[in-house]
Amino acid sequence: MLLILLKLAGLALTVASCWLASLSPAHSALSLALIWVAPLFTIPLSIAGRKSLDAAPTKERAEWATVIVHYGIGIALGAGILPAVLAAQRSSGIGVPFPRRLGYTLFIAASIVLSLTVVNLAVRGFGAPFAAKLSSRLATEWMYAWTRNPMGLATFAWFFSIGLRYQSLWFLIWLVLIVTPAWVFFVKTYEERELEIRFGSGYLAYKARTPLFWPRRPRSVTMPQPR
Repeated sequence: MLLILLKLAGLALTVASCWLASLSPAHSALSLALIWVAPLFTIPLSIAGRKSLDAAPTKERAEWATVIVHYGIGIALGAGILPAVLAAQRSSGIGVPFPRRLGYTLFIAASIVLSLTVVNLAVRGFGAPFAAKLSSRLATEWMYAWTRNPMGLATFAWFFSIGLRYQSLWFLIWLVLIVTPAWVFFVKTYEERELEIRFGSGYLAYKARTPLFWPRRPRSVTMPQPR
């Protein structure tokens, strides 16, 4: 019950932080600080979460820590991403010479792929994004056979298509220089350790044969021949 209440509180705080961040006037000092600084809080949150896991590497600790870390990161990223998207929509700076209609097409395609990754996790891992429901089994099939982070990769493509749709050069630079490194740091520092604790040798074997982000054709598993 306490864990459910924690999830509900985390969800409420995430939504509230996004809404409050969206109210900040575009190009104001507060808005710029949220866009360029808030996502970087992902790094200390990941470090703190990792230290908590290493102090007590149990499945119960991993479940509690993941809820706190995920929603903390959701607040940090949400507070920066929403005003960034709104600023890109109203941006009049240096533009990207990319057809808006094609950008919108890519946005739709990325949205479909992102939705499919959520379905993939739900069906094969019995889980949901951002600790709403931690996966109860290790998802290794379908998209997860090609990359360990299809959802993260699809999310990056989704936001990149937003930058192309609004022809916003600064948004694309921000996405590459601020958000992406912070997210990769979280995956490498916290998420991989958390999955190792919950799924043990099964995750280590999956990690050894499947790339972190860039998709690769799944390797066939060779069964040892009886002697």
